[in-house]
Amino acid sequence: MQKEVKEKPRYAVVAAVQLASVSDIEFEASLSELRELAKTLGFTIVRTFIQKRSSFDTTGYLGVGKRQEIHHYVNHEASMAEPGYPDGCEIEAILVDHEISPSQARNLEKEVGCEVLDRTMVILEIFHNNARSRAARAQVEIARLGYMAPRLREAAKLAGPQGRQRSGAGGRGGGESHTELDRRKIRDRIAELQQEIVAMDVERQTQRARRQERQGLAGVALVGYTNAGKSTLMRALTGSEVLVANKLFATLDTTVRALHPESVPRVLVSDTVGFIKNLPHGLVASFKSTLDEALDASLLLHVIDASDPGFERQLEVTDKVLEEISAHLVPRLRIFNKIDHVGDAEAQAECAAALRAKYPDCVVMSARRPDEVARLRQTIIKFFQQGLVEAELFLPWSAQQMRGEIYANCEVLAERADGEGAFFEVRGEPNVVESLREKFALLG
Repeated sequence: MQKEVKEKPRYAVVAAVQLASVSDIEFEASLSELRELAKTLGFTIVRTFIQKRSSFDTTGYLGVGKRQEIHHYVNHEASMAEPGYPDGCEIEAILVDHEISPSQARNLEKEVGCEVLDRTMVILEIFHNNARSRAARAQVEIARLGYMAPRLREAAKLAGPQGRQRSGAGGRGGGESHTELDRRKIRDRIAELQQEIVAMDVERQTQRARRQERQGLAGVALVGYTNAGKSTLMRALTGSEVLVANKLFATLDTTVRALHPESVPRVLVSDTVGFIKNLPHGLVASFKSTLDEALDASLLLHVIDASDPGFERQLEVTDKVLEEISAHLVPRLRIFNKIDHVGDAEAQAECAAALRAKYPDCVVMSARRPDEVARLRQTIIKFFQQGLVEAELFLPWSAQQMRGEIYANCEVLAERADGEGAFFEVRGEPNVVESLREKFALLG
């Protein structure tokens, strides 16, 4: 029997500067988010270093004293026994809760003695690890290359004068440095990837138009903060085996499934990438492109973690991004999910009442409770049935093989028969009902 190989744990510390303009609640929420991002990347955070300052240190982000404190911990204290880590910890990286300049990162790395990953790099690495589709991979690569380009100059400083190539023909001119060559390669690669994305966008728009032509516009998009339970709700509504993981950005690619059991009209549900505060600038374009499904949807389900004390801040982030891509014009239903994580039954009831009072017409539920999922499903169907018409269709006995078309395209409310054929009381989209009526009239 083959012995399972246990992965070596990866340990890291977090460092953050709290500026005077940032409240304690906002600061702690950001730190908590970074720890969750670290978890997604495979790190265990063993210590957090905080410093209050009026501004970031231009040399190494943190002040000199705090950098020395972290150096001592990383190189001496961490290797000793820690509570919960009896064998000590070998610190691989320090994660910084801001985007810092290349020179700040280089200086901090030299002084602390381990790799430095700022918030932007952490998110880029997660996106890089989790992107699956061609479009997502290309967009993430563009963001990573854009992030790396200005950092090549700092790497060249460490390389010294050897970084410059010999001159060209005739021995004249300074030649082109390795850094300049690398930066040119990055520019060329970004241009190549952008062309690929344009081609993929055209293809995706064509596929979406065909799908909408086939299925109509009954589309629902799940939007909201990452880790709010969107994938769990998607799975509950559609019966599909989509990935469900308690990690930020567990999935980046849009998943589209039909509402199950199928309804009339047939409703397609799509899950989009989760939102996050302070998304790196280089990822904004690629992030928004994954929200195309939200613009095409007829209804947005804005999923919010009711058990998260900072949900109001997360709600604001989502509202802001939706407005930026004009998706705020799409009808929206607020879903306060994970109510089962809010204390006991009494606490849940109080929380639900408070949410309904503050956000009228919202839905308070748990995606893990089948009865509450069923009620949400009926709410969605009711939304799409607003424009449906009720009518009677007649099908002669000689064409009974076409009964399946009626049931596939309409909701049959009643059925009766006489000597000439069957009469169906149906509810359906006006154009679909009229098309069936004309087809059956030709049979008569």
